Amino acid sequence: MNSGSREIALEQAQEGMLLAQALSDAGGAVLLAQGATLTAANLAALRRRGVERCSVVAEDEAEADPAALENAERERARQLARLQWLFRATPPDGPGAQLLALLQRYRQGGGA
Repeated sequence: MNSGSREIALEQAQEGMLLAQALSDAGGAVLLAQGATLTAANLAALRRRGVERCSVVAEDEAEADPAALENAERERARQLARLQWLFRATPPDGPGAQLLALLQRYRQGGGA
């Protein structure tokens, strides 16, 4: 954990907080990447998976550290680009396009 972060119980985590470290399950699979912004949906999913603690960027550090914000924005852009690539052959008027729009909204923190 770096100096600009703090470890908290998942129950204390709130939407909009930035992860200071990636969250992994017991098998080592990454559940959320470092720099990800917590949403209501991924907090609920983490609770279902039994995650009890997470490391978040300290609030004063998030405001004072533009690198943390830049890292979060870069991760969000990477996720959105990955969705575009996965749905590259989807017709714009089909159900796949609707799914893509929902996933994009979710990745941007707007919920589904």
